[in-house]
Amino acid sequence: MLFLSQCIGRPVRDPSGEPIGKVADLIVAIGDRYPPVTGLVAVTDRRRIFLPWASVAHMDATGARLRVLTIDIGKFRQRPNEILLKGDLMDKQIVDIEGRKVIRVNDVSLDEIEGALHVVAVDVGAAGLMRRLGFEGPFRVLARNLGRGVPERYIDWEDVDPLDSTIASVRLRVPHSKLAQLHPADLASIVEQLAPRDRAGVLAALNDEAVADAMEEMEPETQVDVLEDLAPERAADILEEMSPDDAADLVADLDQDTRDEILSHMEKDEVAEVNELLGYPEESAGGIMTTEYIALGARLTAAQAINRLREMEPDAETIYYVYVTDEDRRLVGVLSLRDLIVARPEAAIGDVMIREPVAVGALADQDEVAEVVAHYNLLAVPVVDDDGRLVGIVTVDDALDTIIPTAWKKRLPRVFSR
Repeated sequence: MLFLSQCIGRPVRDPSGEPIGKVADLIVAIGDRYPPVTGLVAVTDRRRIFLPWASVAHMDATGARLRVLTIDIGKFRQRPNEILLKGDLMDKQIVDIEGRKVIRVNDVSLDEIEGALHVVAVDVGAAGLMRRLGFEGPFRVLARNLGRGVPERYIDWEDVDPLDSTIASVRLRVPHSKLAQLHPADLASIVEQLAPRDRAGVLAALNDEAVADAMEEMEPETQVDVLEDLAPERAADILEEMSPDDAADLVADLDQDTRDEILSHMEKDEVAEVNELLGYPEESAGGIMTTEYIALGARLTAAQAINRLREMEPDAETIYYVYVTDEDRRLVGVLSLRDLIVARPEAAIGDVMIREPVAVGALADQDEVAEVVAHYNLLAVPVVDDDGRLVGIVTVDDALDTIIPTAWKKRLPRVFSR
C-alpha cells in the first residue's frame, strides 16, 4: 500500500540513480473502477514536466526511478479525462456514496493491480492527516501509550464521487451517476452540505425530476438558495416536476422579481395551479393540499376504474385512495386501492365506495386537518370548497408537518415514496 502523501516531494531519479527533479503530482485517468496512474508531474529547477507511466520503472515512498535515459521536457498539459491527485483531489470535498455524506480528502491510497499502480481508496481519517503533516509515527506512539487506537477511515474509490468543478469526472459522459441513484432524501442531505459552486456542478449533472424530488426533501431556505442559483428556464422546469403543493410553497418564499421571472417560463396550466394554491391562507388546508389526486365517476365499473388508473399513471402520492365525484365535481364517495382491486370487475364503484367520506374545508386550520388525519387514521384527507366540490387532498406527511418538528419528521419512515 502506498499513499500519495508519501510520494509528493520525493526525488525522481534517472536509471543511474541521479536525481532529475521531485514528484509534484500523480495523474490518473478517470473512468475505470479503480483509476490507473497514467503518469507523474515532476518539478525541476526550471519547469513542471510530464512523465508517462511507461517511462517509470519503479515508485515507492522513497521516490520514482525512471527506466529511460531521455525524457520529453515539454510543458505538462492535462487531458480531459485526467485528474491530478494532489491538485484536484487532495483537501477537496467528495461525496461518500455509501455513507451518504460530504467529507474531505486527507490522503489517497494507491496499490498495484496487475502490474500497474491504481487509486483504490481515499483516506478521510485522522491517520491520513497526521501522515501528511509528518506526525504519523509520533501520533501512533502516543496513541499506543495512551492505550487508544489510531482513527483510520478509508472509502473505496467505487463509493467516491468527486465534487470540485475542476475535476474531470464532472465533464465525463455520465457525470455523478452514483449520486443520481441515491434516495431523494439522501441526495437532499448531501446538497445541503455543499458550497454553492459544488452544488451547482452536482445539480447540472442531474435531470429535472431527480432535482425536483431532492428539493422536496430540503429545508425551505436551501430550496430558495438552490432555485435562485439556477437559470430561470431550468428553475421553471424543476418546479413543474415538483408536486403542486411543494412548488407553491417554494414559489411563495421567493422574492417577487424572481417569482415573476420563473413563472414566466412555466406552462400556463402549471402556473394556474400554483397560483390557485397560493390563493389560500398559508395555515389552511388549502395552503398545504396538493391538487394531484384521482377522481372518477360513480358509474365506472371496478375493471374500468383500474384501466383508467393504468392510463393516468398517477404518482405514488395519490394512488392510495380513489375519490368519487358527481357531474359537478362534488365529492360523493371514496374507496381505497385495496377496495378497488378486490371488488368484482363488473361492480360499479358507486356500489362499493364509502359514502359521505370524511373531508375538511379548504379554509380549515392545519391543526384541525392534522386531528382529522390522526383520528380517522387516514393516509390522506380530501379537501372540499363551500359547495362540496373536491379541490385537493392533504396527505399524512404534510399534515404531520403541523404537529411534528421537521427535524423529527425526517427521521420517520416516509409513507409516500416516489
